[in-house]
Amino acid sequence: MTVSWSAYRKARRRSRQAWALLVLLACATVALVAWFFMAGQFAVAEPAIAGPTAAPVFDAAFMKPVVPVRAVPQGSAREALEGLPVKGRAPNDNYEREAFGQAWLDVDRNGCDTRNDILRRDLAGVVFTEGSKCRIAAGTFHEPYTGQLVDFRRGQESSKAVQIDHVVALGDAWQKGAQQLTPQQRQSLANDPVNLIAADGPANQQKSSGDAATWLPKNKAFRCHYVARQISVKAAYGLWVTQPEKDAMKRVLDTCPDQSTVTAG
Repeated sequence: MTVSWSAYRKARRRSRQAWALLVLLACATVALVAWFFMAGQFAVAEPAIAGPTAAPVFDAAFMKPVVPVRAVPQGSAREALEGLPVKGRAPNDNYEREAFGQAWLDVDRNGCDTRNDILRRDLAGVVFTEGSKCRIAAGTFHEPYTGQLVDFRRGQESSKAVQIDHVVALGDAWQKGAQQLTPQQRQSLANDPVNLIAADGPANQQKSSGDAATWLPKNKAFRCHYVARQISVKAAYGLWVTQPEKDAMKRVLDTCPDQSTVTAG
């Protein structure tokens, strides 16, 4: 059978197009597999959680401001992040919780300790223990890290289910500038309401002293506020970030470029 030159050229062109399409599909498949094993498996594994997008900061009805080292920059969280120094971690072999003062002092001198102030600020339907105007016995809230509705009940075991998280963990702060602060400034950092959120106990334990590069809330809707709050605290107390931490913060803020810093004002 005789094949014309034009028919041969058409067949050859179709063959090249088919091979090109196969190569593109193969490249796309390789890229998809690589993405899945590097990051996609974690994104797929994360549950889609609907929860709060922000957490309370300050209630002037019963709280008094804690004075930080410097004022939190007003405006864009992205711009505030760019203003933070980038350095490596300092050693933490000499870290002790006591360096930040006794836990849950009444730093703002409103007559109630910090833990109960934060519970009162963050919980709804608050019930005080009998005869007290400070100690919180019960309440409910839409927990920001997991997105779950949580009942708080004071008790030797039940109280652990709701903990007060330092948004910038004290261990992290110690390695990123807090060693240079005065004892009183570290005490303010540990009790500043901007740096405190009522949170799910297991989630708080999982976070430990992690920064944004190693831990973020499962509730993705809360991440912009969470990262902006970390940036605000670090700016207010002269702390720095590591490069991986800054990169992680930028990735979160890329999803919310209008996110502002968080202040008690």
